[in-house]
Amino acid sequence: MEQKNLPKVDHIRTFWLLIKESKPPVKIFVVAVILSLLETGAGLIVPLFTKSLVDQLSQSALQLSMIFLLVFAFIVQTVSSGFSYYFMTYIGESIVASIRKRLWGQVLHLPLPYFDQHESGDTMSRITQDTNTIKSLITQHLITFITGIITIIGSIVILLFIDWKMTLIMLIAVPLSIAIITPLGRKMYNISKLNQDEMANFSANLGRVLADIRLVKAFLAEKTEKTKGNAQIDHLFQYGLQEARILAVITPFMSFIMMLILVLLIGYGGVRVASGVLSAGSLVAIIIYMFQIVVPFSQMASFFTSFQKAMGGAVSIQTILSTQKEHPNYKLTVQNPSQDIHFKNISFRYKDGEQTIKQVNLIIPHGKTTAFVGPSGSGKTTLFALLERFYIPNSGEILLGDTNIQDFSLCSWRSKFSYVSQESPIMSGTIRDNIIYGMEKVVLEKEIQTAVDLAHATEFISQFPKGLDTEVGERGIKLSGGQRQRIAIARALIRDPKILLLDEATSNLDSASEFLVQKALQHLMKGRTTLVIAHRLSTVVNSEQIVVLEGGTITGVGTHHELVKHHDTYQQLANQQLRDREIDDKQPSFSSNNDSCISQ
Repeated sequence: MEQKNLPKVDHIRTFWLLIKESKPPVKIFVVAVILSLLETGAGLIVPLFTKSLVDQLSQSALQLSMIFLLVFAFIVQTVSSGFSYYFMTYIGESIVASIRKRLWGQVLHLPLPYFDQHESGDTMSRITQDTNTIKSLITQHLITFITGIITIIGSIVILLFIDWKMTLIMLIAVPLSIAIITPLGRKMYNISKLNQDEMANFSANLGRVLADIRLVKAFLAEKTEKTKGNAQIDHLFQYGLQEARILAVITPFMSFIMMLILVLLIGYGGVRVASGVLSAGSLVAIIIYMFQIVVPFSQMASFFTSFQKAMGGAVSIQTILSTQKEHPNYKLTVQNPSQDIHFKNISFRYKDGEQTIKQVNLIIPHGKTTAFVGPSGSGKTTLFALLERFYIPNSGEILLGDTNIQDFSLCSWRSKFSYVSQESPIMSGTIRDNIIYGMEKVVLEKEIQTAVDLAHATEFISQFPKGLDTEVGERGIKLSGGQRQRIAIARALIRDPKILLLDEATSNLDSASEFLVQKALQHLMKGRTTLVIAHRLSTVVNSEQIVVLEGGTITGVGTHHELVKHHDTYQQLANQQLRDREIDDKQPSFSSNNDSCISQ
């Protein structure tokens, strides 16, 4: 990714900007910091009380008040520590929830080209794994980092008053430790970023394989997918080992420094106590303060490691958040959808692909049926995608009447459509959930039943014990292709669309169901602008307008009879599909004013 080459300061700025935009609860943070300071203050006082207690014991002059003060300091430290931890966890969860909501809202409004270039599992990893690294930093390391600095500074100040010579012995370790940790921290960032990217790729691969597990099994691809998955797991393993190597240097090093200082302090301090220069209580206090300096210092190493990971996650998250959304800012609403649609000099290519649509000029008459025919890959579905504004043309414009459709708000424009595709996408949930999917208004049971009846889905739905409340499984796997198709048609019917898009809408139906659904669609299509993609000419021969697409270019427009006479490609399609076939005059087709199919 390009972000890897950014200067480190940009990573830090990106991280703090992400936190700031998440609007953390400042008041709770202040309370958490105050409690942490109280905990730190109590922790700094404890060694002083201990010093006095040891000195009193050595002189056989123990004061009861000193014991009470020491116990009280422990209680204050424990209670404030517990509340501080809870509040910081609350803040961390709050920030991560805010980031995830922003990410989720952003992802839902990203244009389709983004999803063409990024696997869903990769995006899922950004929302889950990368945000977790930020939560870990805030809840587990941030407050200890803040209190650690205060503890170190406070301990050093007090130690200077107790014995400045022994304090200098401890401070020798600080620059040495920084010199070791700083380059290792940079190394940790690079490894963490690679690890997060590889985890995203692994999640993407898992999502792909599990979503199409039947394809994997049908084509005996288990071995192939196992090899690919194992390779990614090995990469994660190697990155984990690289992180472990760094930590294997940092952790023992910090332990060695701590033990070295402890030995020096006890040895040198014992000599000073023996000579009477230093009291036994002072030596005990110095040793306790040493731990209060070294332990936070070692925790800082963990903080910087976690911070490097969080910065890497923040960069990936910010990349998604900064991706341009679909154009939501246009305020113009569709006041009159009952107008002709004009394609004017439309050209389009997918990113890094060949031109799919080339200089298309076409008028879609209002309230009539326009059918698109042609070889696979000729651009028929792409025209539908352009019309629904899933993609933006590279050149040219699409007009509703005299208004460019890009000037309408997406919500207003897409609310005028119902789209029934050949894939019949079904979401996990119940049949009812799928039929009313995307409906903002309250849908009455009567409306649902009407849509089900018109889609001729009543019979098979009534056979399920739970009827409309039957769970369809992931991607509707518990239903047959024809059943999924009829639910998709019911979903289109209930929206009462002004513009109807049918992409091989009856492709998965048997002959009997096809007849019934075509009849339902014919009822739905009356008075509506309907666009139909069909490979079987028998379903569109009576359309008011048939458009022949070849290689992204319109090579013919007309009725069935006109194209049979004057268009060679259409004539070949007709000969292949309609020769020697007498089409029943009662057979409905995709036409708004003629119920019969006409044979060649």
